Amino acid sequence: MAHHQVLIVGGGTAGITIAALLRNRPNALEVTIIEPSEKHYYQPIWTLVGAGVFPREISERNEADFIPAGATWIKDYVESFQPEKNAVTLRSGEQHTYDYLIVAPGIQIDWDKIPGLREGLSRAGSGVCSNYSYDTVNSTWDALQNLKEGRAVFTAPSTPIKCGGAPQKIMYLTADYVRKHGLQNKVEVMFASAGTIIFGVAKYRATLEKVVARYGIKTKFFQELVELKVEEKIAVFEDRNTGEKTEMEYAMIHVTPPQSSPDFVKKSPLANEEGWVSVDKETMQHTRYPNIFSCGDASSLPTAKTGAAIRKQAPILVDNLMAVMQGHKLEGAYHGYTSCPIVTGFGSLILAEFDYNNEPVESFPFDQSQERYSMYALKLYALPQLYWHGMLRGREF
Repeated sequence: MAHHQVLIVGGGTAGITIAALLRNRPNALEVTIIEPSEKHYYQPIWTLVGAGVFPREISERNEADFIPAGATWIKDYVESFQPEKNAVTLRSGEQHTYDYLIVAPGIQIDWDKIPGLREGLSRAGSGVCSNYSYDTVNSTWDALQNLKEGRAVFTAPSTPIKCGGAPQKIMYLTADYVRKHGLQNKVEVMFASAGTIIFGVAKYRATLEKVVARYGIKTKFFQELVELKVEEKIAVFEDRNTGEKTEMEYAMIHVTPPQSSPDFVKKSPLANEEGWVSVDKETMQHTRYPNIFSCGDASSLPTAKTGAAIRKQAPILVDNLMAVMQGHKLEGAYHGYTSCPIVTGFGSLILAEFDYNNEPVESFPFDQSQERYSMYALKLYALPQLYWHGMLRGREF
């Protein structure tokens, strides 16, 4: 049994950022990261990969290149938590103990919750696509290039997802593609969402409703995708109010699969009733175990699950962890900041930034609800560099 001062579960955006911040401190802590994957992905760029702007390879790096100097990397899966014993058990059977635990394994993509989805994604020419993994993102560009007529459907589930605006981004790019290729009279673009409105923050919603109208996009809300009939190219939706099921034909369907906390978190003593790691929404300290913290997608923090949110969460978490270690009061408070750069077409984007109260918290001295090329360029070129060379290196900005 190995013992660790700080044990981090997850080597994604949150885990690596926190590890780097801890290792960068003057009196660097002993940090161990448990992460099974040998690859690290910049996932926000997958929207643009799916629209043919970039090759998917631009999003991939070796995990080893981002393990902070001096940190230990355990390449394994966590099987279970034993917080009363300050221990975790790995899939290999090894048990590791800790003084402090940070739980940041990200979110789980529940592909199998929709019958027919895996089949559709694996079949060339099916019209079924999804930007939600490195393995499937090329299917979107393939489907888009083959779209000549019929209905292009874009779904959004009722579960929390990575970046709530992502299902719309690829839809707007598709609508722009359709317009640029003179297919407006042959292709109908449809947003079939389990949500209730296009966007939760009123300021940005007003702009997005105009974008929807400009492209002639049809919207249907309260619609949960529950099945794909791949042979017939039919999607089955269930109305969240009435339970009624309806069928919709498609030529192309971009599926945002349902998502949840990882199973090993759901079944653990760390989880709340919904399965997320139960933490105080301001301090990110666990609600029952004071030597455990969590942020990012697996946490119960009631904000949009984005890398931009983690950029603000991680430094506050580290400050509060240090306060616990030194016996001080936790003074760091996270107020729900998150950001969603919503691409509205090739060359235009609105930068939505907001807090727990769905109030705008903007970074620039202009109206960010307006579509701008400068913000599109920020997403394409600046944000990936800030991610790889800033966040993951523990540099605050």
